[in-house]
Amino acid sequence: MAAALNPDDHPACALAGEWADHLRRDRRRSPHTVRAYTAIAHRLIAFLGAHRGEAVTETVLRSIDAAELRAFLAHRRTQGLSNRSAARELSGVRDFLAFAAGDDGEEVAIPNVRGPKVKPGVPRPIAPDEAVALAEDVAAQADEPWVAARDWAILLLLYGSGLRVSEALGITGRALPLGETLSVTGKRDKTRIVPLLPKVRAAIEDYVRLCPHPMAPDTLIFRGKRGGSLGSDVVRRAVRGARVRLGLSGRTTPHALRHSFATHLLARGADLRALQELLGHASLSSTQVYTAVDAAHLLDVYRHAHPRA
Repeated sequence: MAAALNPDDHPACALAGEWADHLRRDRRRSPHTVRAYTAIAHRLIAFLGAHRGEAVTETVLRSIDAAELRAFLAHRRTQGLSNRSAARELSGVRDFLAFAAGDDGEEVAIPNVRGPKVKPGVPRPIAPDEAVALAEDVAAQADEPWVAARDWAILLLLYGSGLRVSEALGITGRALPLGETLSVTGKRDKTRIVPLLPKVRAAIEDYVRLCPHPMAPDTLIFRGKRGGSLGSDVVRRAVRGARVRLGLSGRTTPHALRHSFATHLLARGADLRALQELLGHASLSSTQVYTAVDAAHLLDVYRHAHPRA
Protein backbone atom coordinates (compact mmCIF):
# COMPACT_ATOMS: atom_id res chain seq x y z
CA MET A 1 0.00 0.00 0.00
CA ALA A 2 1.42 3.38 -0.97
CA ALA A 3 1.86 6.22 1.51
CA ALA A 4 -1.34 8.05 2.34
CA LEU A 5 -1.85 11.43 0.69
CA ASN A 6 -2.66 14.59 2.59
CA PRO A 7 -6.42 14.88 3.15
CA ASP A 8 -6.38 18.19 1.30
CA ASP A 9 -5.34 16.31 -1.84
CA HIS A 10 -8.63 14.40 -1.95
CA PRO A 11 -11.43 16.33 -3.71
CA ALA A 12 -13.84 13.63 -2.55
CA CYS A 13 -13.62 15.09 0.97
CA ALA A 14 -15.79 17.95 -0.27
CA LEU A 15 -18.35 15.36 -1.39
CA ALA A 16 -18.26 13.85 2.11
CA GLY A 17 -19.17 17.30 3.41
CA GLU A 18 -22.07 17.53 0.96
CA TRP A 19 -23.22 14.10 2.08
CA ALA A 20 -23.12 15.25 5.71
CA ASP A 21 -25.26 18.26 4.78
CA HIS A 22 -27.65 15.95 2.93
CA LEU A 23 -27.97 13.65 5.95
CA ARG A 24 -28.54 16.61 8.26
CA ARG A 25 -30.83 18.71 6.08
CA ASP A 26 -32.74 16.28 3.85
CA ARG A 27 -32.80 13.13 5.94
CA ARG A 28 -32.85 14.88 9.34
CA ARG A 29 -30.40 12.48 10.87
CA SER A 30 -29.22 13.10 14.41
CA PRO A 31 -25.90 14.94 14.98
CA HIS A 32 -24.43 11.66 16.27
CA THR A 33 -25.38 9.80 13.10
CA VAL A 34 -24.07 12.59 10.87
CA ARG A 35 -20.73 12.58 12.68
CA ALA A 36 -20.44 8.79 12.57
CA TYR A 37 -21.34 8.49 8.88
CA THR A 38 -19.08 11.40 7.90
CA ALA A 39 -16.21 9.72 9.71
CA ILE A 40 -16.89 6.53 7.73
CA ALA A 41 -16.74 8.49 4.47
CA HIS A 42 -13.42 10.10 5.39
CA ARG A 43 -11.97 6.75 6.45
CA LEU A 44 -12.91 5.26 3.08
CA ILE A 45 -11.39 8.21 1.22
CA ALA A 46 -8.17 8.03 3.22
CA PHE A 47 -7.91 4.29 2.60
CA LEU A 48 -8.46 4.65 -1.14
CA GLY A 49 -5.89 7.43 -1.31
CA ALA A 50 -3.29 5.22 0.35
CA HIS A 51 -4.35 2.11 -1.55
CA ARG A 52 -4.24 3.71 -4.99
CA GLY A 53 -1.57 6.29 -4.26
CA GLU A 54 -3.59 9.05 -5.92
CA ALA A 55 -6.01 11.83 -5.08
CA VAL A 56 -9.51 10.45 -4.51
CA THR A 57 -12.16 12.14 -6.64
CA GLU A 58 -15.84 11.41 -7.26
CA THR A 59 -14.72 9.42 -10.31
CA VAL A 60 -12.51 7.26 -8.10
CA LEU A 61 -15.42 6.63 -5.73
CA ARG A 62 -17.59 5.57 -8.65
CA SER A 63 -14.93 3.15 -9.83
CA ILE A 64 -14.36 1.32 -6.55
CA ASP A 65 -14.77 -2.42 -6.97
CA ALA A 66 -15.68 -5.28 -4.65
CA ALA A 67 -12.03 -6.22 -4.05
CA GLU A 68 -11.18 -2.72 -2.84
CA LEU A 69 -14.25 -2.59 -0.65
CA ARG A 70 -13.32 -5.94 0.90
CA ALA A 71 -9.76 -4.65 1.41
CA PHE A 72 -11.14 -1.59 3.20
CA LEU A 73 -13.23 -3.78 5.53
CA ALA A 74 -10.22 -6.04 6.17
CA HIS A 75 -8.16 -2.95 7.01
CA ARG A 76 -10.82 -1.80 9.46
CA ARG A 77 -10.97 -5.24 11.04
CA THR A 78 -7.24 -5.04 11.80
CA GLN A 79 -8.13 -1.96 13.85
CA GLY A 80 -10.28 -4.07 16.17
CA LEU A 81 -13.68 -3.66 14.56
CA SER A 82 -16.25 -6.25 15.68
CA ASN A 83 -18.57 -8.04 13.27
CA ARG A 84 -21.46 -5.83 14.30
CA SER A 85 -19.45 -2.63 13.90
CA ALA A 86 -18.07 -3.84 10.56
CA ALA A 87 -21.63 -4.40 9.32
CA ARG A 88 -22.52 -0.85 10.30
CA GLU A 89 -19.37 0.46 8.61
CA LEU A 90 -20.32 -1.34 5.40
CA SER A 91 -23.84 0.11 5.59
CA GLY A 92 -22.41 3.63 5.87
CA VAL A 93 -19.98 3.04 2.99
CA ARG A 94 -22.76 1.78 0.73
CA ASP A 95 -24.87 4.81 1.48
CA PHE A 96 -21.99 7.20 0.79
CA LEU A 97 -21.12 5.45 -2.47
CA ALA A 98 -24.78 5.56 -3.51
CA PHE A 99 -24.77 9.31 -2.85
CA ALA A 100 -21.61 9.72 -4.94
CA ALA A 101 -22.88 7.52 -7.77
CA GLY A 102 -26.28 9.15 -7.86
CA ASP A 103 -25.00 12.70 -7.71
CA ASP A 104 -25.32 13.26 -11.44
CA GLY A 105 -28.31 11.05 -12.04
CA GLU A 106 -26.34 7.96 -13.06
CA GLU A 107 -27.65 4.55 -12.14
CA VAL A 108 -26.20 3.49 -8.80
CA ALA A 109 -23.89 0.48 -9.06
CA ILE A 110 -22.51 -0.40 -5.64
CA PRO A 111 -20.02 -3.30 -5.34
CA ASN A 112 -21.78 -6.41 -4.08
CA VAL A 113 -19.93 -7.27 -0.88
CA ARG A 114 -21.51 -9.46 1.75
CA GLY A 115 -21.28 -8.10 5.27
CA PRO A 116 -19.75 -10.10 8.12
CA LYS A 117 -21.91 -12.69 9.83
CA VAL A 118 -23.13 -11.63 13.23
CA LYS A 119 -23.93 -14.37 15.71
CA PRO A 120 -27.48 -14.06 16.99
CA GLY A 121 -27.43 -13.44 20.72
CA VAL A 122 -29.81 -14.69 23.35
CA PRO A 123 -33.35 -13.33 22.99
CA ARG A 124 -33.48 -9.83 24.41
CA PRO A 125 -35.30 -6.56 23.81
CA ILE A 126 -33.79 -4.02 21.44
CA ALA A 127 -31.55 -1.58 23.28
CA PRO A 128 -32.60 2.09 23.05
CA ASP A 129 -29.60 3.01 20.86
CA GLU A 130 -30.34 0.05 18.58
CA ALA A 131 -33.95 1.16 18.20
CA VAL A 132 -32.82 4.65 17.19
CA ALA A 133 -30.11 3.26 14.87
CA LEU A 134 -32.72 1.02 13.23
CA ALA A 135 -35.05 3.96 12.60
CA GLU A 136 -32.19 6.07 11.26
CA ASP A 137 -31.00 3.36 8.91
CA VAL A 138 -34.48 2.73 7.50
CA ALA A 139 -35.00 6.46 6.94
CA ALA A 140 -31.57 6.76 5.32
CA GLN A 141 -32.64 4.40 2.53
CA ALA A 142 -35.53 6.62 1.41
CA ASP A 143 -35.17 8.37 -1.94
CA GLU A 144 -37.36 11.32 -0.97
CA PRO A 145 -37.15 13.52 2.15
CA TRP A 146 -40.82 13.11 3.04
CA VAL A 147 -40.56 9.31 2.83
CA ALA A 148 -37.51 9.40 5.09
CA ALA A 149 -39.45 11.55 7.56
CA ARG A 150 -42.37 9.11 7.37
CA ASP A 151 -40.26 6.03 8.13
CA TRP A 152 -38.40 7.80 10.93
CA ALA A 153 -41.69 8.91 12.53
CA ILE A 154 -43.35 5.48 12.28
CA LEU A 155 -40.50 3.59 13.93
CA LEU A 156 -40.07 6.18 16.67
CA LEU A 157 -43.80 5.91 17.31
CA LEU A 158 -43.63 2.12 17.62
CA TYR A 159 -40.80 2.33 20.13
CA GLY A 160 -41.81 5.52 21.94
CA SER A 161 -45.49 4.68 22.43
CA GLY A 162 -45.58 0.88 22.20
CA LEU A 163 -47.96 0.72 19.25
CA ARG A 164 -48.60 -2.24 17.01
CA VAL A 165 -47.74 -1.60 13.36
CA SER A 166 -51.40 -1.73 12.34
CA GLU A 167 -52.28 0.79 15.06
CA ALA A 168 -49.63 3.26 13.91
CA LEU A 169 -50.66 2.94 10.27
CA GLY A 170 -54.33 3.35 11.22
CA ILE A 171 -53.93 6.86 12.68
CA THR A 172 -56.00 9.41 10.78
CA GLY A 173 -55.93 13.14 10.36
CA ARG A 174 -58.31 13.48 13.31
CA ALA A 175 -55.27 13.13 15.56
CA LEU A 176 -53.96 16.47 14.26
CA PRO A 177 -52.85 18.76 15.73
CA LEU A 178 -50.92 16.47 18.04
CA GLY A 179 -50.88 16.83 21.82
CA GLU A 180 -49.09 15.07 24.65
CA THR A 181 -51.20 11.95 24.19
CA LEU A 182 -52.64 10.04 21.27
CA SER A 183 -55.91 8.11 20.97
CA VAL A 184 -55.26 4.72 19.37
CA THR A 185 -57.69 2.08 18.16
CA GLY A 186 -56.33 -1.40 18.74
CA LYS A 187 -57.59 -4.95 18.58
CA ARG A 188 -61.34 -5.49 18.81
CA ASP A 189 -61.74 -1.75 18.06
CA LYS A 190 -60.70 -0.98 21.63
CA THR A 191 -59.52 2.61 22.05
CA ARG A 192 -56.76 3.59 24.46
CA ILE A 193 -54.69 6.68 25.21
CA VAL A 194 -50.90 6.47 24.86
CA PRO A 195 -48.25 9.06 25.69
CA LEU A 196 -46.56 10.96 22.88
CA LEU A 197 -42.98 11.86 23.73
CA PRO A 198 -41.80 15.28 22.48
CA LYS A 199 -39.27 13.68 20.12
CA VAL A 200 -41.93 11.38 18.65
CA ARG A 201 -44.41 14.23 18.29
CA ALA A 202 -41.77 16.39 16.56
CA ALA A 203 -40.97 13.54 14.14
CA ILE A 204 -44.63 13.11 13.18
CA GLU A 205 -45.14 16.86 12.79
CA ASP A 206 -42.04 17.07 10.60
CA TYR A 207 -43.43 14.30 8.40
CA VAL A 208 -46.87 15.92 8.14
CA ARG A 209 -45.21 19.18 7.10
CA LEU A 210 -43.19 17.47 4.35
CA CYS A 211 -45.84 15.04 3.09
CA PRO A 212 -47.07 16.11 -0.37
CA HIS A 213 -50.48 14.50 0.15
CA PRO A 214 -53.36 16.32 1.87
CA MET A 215 -54.18 15.45 5.48
CA ALA A 216 -57.96 15.31 5.80
CA PRO A 217 -59.62 14.17 9.06
CA ASP A 218 -60.81 10.90 7.49
CA THR A 219 -57.56 10.04 5.68
CA LEU A 220 -54.66 8.05 7.05
CA ILE A 221 -51.65 10.08 8.13
CA PHE A 222 -48.98 7.68 6.95
CA ARG A 223 -49.19 7.31 3.20
CA GLY A 224 -47.54 5.32 0.45
CA LYS A 225 -45.51 7.05 -2.24
CA ARG A 226 -48.56 7.47 -4.48
CA GLY A 227 -50.74 8.76 -1.69
CA GLY A 228 -52.56 5.52 -0.88
CA SER A 229 -52.53 3.63 2.40
CA LEU A 230 -49.18 2.36 3.58
CA GLY A 231 -49.01 -1.43 3.98
CA SER A 232 -47.44 -3.01 7.04
CA ASP A 233 -45.37 -5.23 4.74
CA VAL A 234 -43.53 -2.12 3.54
CA VAL A 235 -42.51 -1.32 7.11
CA ARG A 236 -41.50 -4.91 7.87
CA ARG A 237 -39.46 -5.19 4.68
CA ALA A 238 -37.64 -1.93 5.44
CA VAL A 239 -36.83 -3.05 8.98
CA ARG A 240 -35.63 -6.42 7.72
CA GLY A 241 -33.19 -4.71 5.37
CA ALA A 242 -31.90 -2.40 8.11
CA ARG A 243 -31.53 -5.34 10.48
CA VAL A 244 -29.23 -7.08 8.00
CA ARG A 245 -27.21 -3.94 7.28
CA LEU A 246 -26.71 -3.20 10.98
CA GLY A 247 -26.05 -6.82 11.95
CA LEU A 248 -28.88 -6.87 14.48
CA SER A 249 -30.62 -9.97 15.78
CA GLY A 250 -33.17 -11.76 13.64
CA ARG A 251 -35.70 -10.90 16.33
CA THR A 252 -35.40 -7.22 15.43
CA THR A 253 -38.81 -6.62 13.88
CA PRO A 254 -41.26 -3.71 14.01
CA HIS A 255 -43.22 -5.58 16.68
CA ALA A 256 -40.02 -6.00 18.71
CA LEU A 257 -40.00 -2.21 19.14
CA ARG A 258 -43.30 -2.57 20.99
CA HIS A 259 -41.81 -5.34 23.15
CA SER A 260 -38.83 -3.12 23.93
CA PHE A 261 -41.13 -0.27 24.93
CA ALA A 262 -42.83 -2.56 27.45
CA THR A 263 -39.63 -4.14 28.75
CA HIS A 264 -37.83 -0.86 29.28
CA LEU A 265 -40.80 0.67 31.11
CA LEU A 266 -41.10 -2.39 33.34
CA ALA A 267 -37.38 -2.36 34.09
CA ARG A 268 -37.76 1.24 35.26
CA GLY A 269 -40.52 0.44 37.69
CA ALA A 270 -43.71 0.72 35.65
CA ASP A 271 -46.79 -0.85 37.22
CA LEU A 272 -48.05 -3.97 35.44
CA ARG A 273 -51.64 -2.73 35.38
CA ALA A 274 -50.61 0.63 33.94
CA LEU A 275 -48.46 -1.15 31.36
CA GLN A 276 -51.43 -3.36 30.45
CA GLU A 277 -53.46 -0.23 29.69
CA LEU A 278 -50.67 1.34 27.64
CA LEU A 279 -50.27 -1.81 25.54
CA GLY A 280 -53.99 -2.42 25.13
CA HIS A 281 -53.84 -5.99 26.47
CA ALA A 282 -57.21 -7.55 27.27
CA SER A 283 -55.65 -9.82 29.89
CA LEU A 284 -52.97 -9.07 32.48
CA SER A 285 -51.39 -12.43 31.69
CA SER A 286 -50.38 -11.06 28.29
CA THR A 287 -48.49 -8.25 30.02
CA GLN A 288 -46.86 -10.50 32.61
CA VAL A 289 -44.69 -12.17 29.94
CA TYR A 290 -42.44 -9.11 30.07
CA THR A 291 -41.48 -9.90 33.65
CA ALA A 292 -39.57 -12.92 32.33
CA VAL A 293 -37.08 -10.60 30.64
CA ASP A 294 -35.63 -9.66 34.02
CA ALA A 295 -35.42 -13.28 35.20
CA ALA A 296 -31.76 -13.64 34.25
CA HIS A 297 -30.89 -10.46 36.16
CA LEU A 298 -32.82 -11.59 39.25
CA LEU A 299 -31.11 -14.98 39.17
CA ASP A 300 -27.73 -13.27 38.96
CA VAL A 301 -28.58 -11.12 42.00
CA TYR A 302 -29.75 -14.21 43.89
CA ARG A 303 -26.55 -16.14 43.14
CA HIS A 304 -24.37 -13.29 44.33
CA ALA A 305 -26.39 -12.28 47.39
CA HIS A 306 -28.19 -15.31 48.84
CA PRO A 307 -26.09 -17.08 51.51
CA ARG A 308 -27.15 -20.52 50.25
CA ALA A 309 -27.04 -19.81 46.54
